[in-house]
Amino acid sequence: MLEITFYVFIGIIVLQLAYYLGIFGKFIFAAPPQVTQKKLPVSVLVLAKNNADKVKDLVPKLVNQNYPDFEIVLIDNASSDESIDIMEELELAHNNVRLVKVENNEAFWGSKKYALTLGIKAARKEYLLFIDADCEPASNDWLMHMASQFTMSKTIVLGFSAYRLVKNSLLNKLIRFDALVNATQRFAWAKLGSPFSGDGRNLAYKKEEFFKRNGFINHMNIRTGEDALFINEAANSKNTAVCYTPESFTYSDAPLSFKSWILDKRKAAYTTTFFKTSDQVKLKVFTWLQGLFFLFMTLLIAFQFNWMVLVPVIAFRYLLCWIIMAQSAAKLNEKDTVYWFPFIEIMLIFTQLYVFAVNLLSRKAHWQ
Repeated sequence: MLEITFYVFIGIIVLQLAYYLGIFGKFIFAAPPQVTQKKLPVSVLVLAKNNADKVKDLVPKLVNQNYPDFEIVLIDNASSDESIDIMEELELAHNNVRLVKVENNEAFWGSKKYALTLGIKAARKEYLLFIDADCEPASNDWLMHMASQFTMSKTIVLGFSAYRLVKNSLLNKLIRFDALVNATQRFAWAKLGSPFSGDGRNLAYKKEEFFKRNGFINHMNIRTGEDALFINEAANSKNTAVCYTPESFTYSDAPLSFKSWILDKRKAAYTTTFFKTSDQVKLKVFTWLQGLFFLFMTLLIAFQFNWMVLVPVIAFRYLLCWIIMAQSAAKLNEKDTVYWFPFIEIMLIFTQLYVFAVNLLSRKAHWQ
C-alpha cells in the first residue's frame, strides 16, 4: 500500500513539473518584449474613491510620462473625503487632466463597474490604460512601454503590478510571492494563446473591445472582478499581448494585515468561479497539484517510507520548481520572494486551502 502511495506521489510530481516546465516555461523562457515608441492616442484612467492623498501623489507622475498623445481621466466614485476638491484642482492645473464625477444611484450603488463605464465613455482617446489611485508607475516610460505592445491585431495588453517591498516582513514576502505566482500564471497562459485574466492596476485595451462586448453588462451584478471578468470574456490568442519590462511595472502597497490580504484573496477566488469552465479547470489543476504534493509527502514521511528513495525525489522536485520560480522572479524583479521557496510555498498552500474552505462555508460573501 505504501509503495502505491509512493507511485501516486511520483505521478503528482511528474504532472507538477510538466505544468512548471510546459506552462510556466512559456513565459520564463520567452524573450523580452520588443519596445518601440508609438504615437497611439491613449487615455489613462484612474478610478478613485476616498483616495485624496494618493491621487494628489499619482497625477504628477502620470503627467510627466514620456508620451506624445495622452490624457488622464480621473473618475471620482462618489468620494466622501476631499478627493473631489483635489481632482478639480488637478484638472485646472493640467490641460490633459479631465474629471468624471460619479454619483451613487439606486441601481448601481457604489459599483466600480458602473463608475468605470462612465469613465470609459468619457475617454476621448482610442486606447485605454488603467491604473489604480493607490498605484504608481515604475518609470516615466510606463505609458510608452505598455502602448508599444499594441498592434493592428493586439488590442489587449496585460501588465504587471507589483507590491512594494517591506523589509523584515514575512507577510509582505508571502503576499509578493503569491502575486508572483499569479502573474506567472497570467503571462504564461497568455503566451500559450489562452489568456484568462488581467490586473486592473496595470491593464490596457482598445476602446472598441469594451463596446464590442457591451462593457461589463454580462457581470454587472457581480460586485468584484471588473478587470478579471472582462479580460476572461474578451481576451483570446489573437488579440492579447503581455508587457513585463521593468519600466512598464506599477507598484502599490501590499495589505498590512493577514486579515485584509485574506479578504482580497477571497474576493479573487470568488471571482474565478465566474470564469470560463476551461479557465477554472487549469487554475484548479495547479492549486490541487500543490496541495496533493504536500499531502502525499507528509503521509510518506509519517509512515517512514524509505528515506533513501524519498528524499532525493522530494529534493529534485523542490530544486527544479525553485529554479523555475527564480527565473520568473528575476524577470519581474521579485528575487527575494523565492529565497525561502519551500517554506513560503507551504504557507501559501495552507492559505489557499483556508480561503477555499471559508468561501465554501460562507453562505454569502459580505462584500456582495
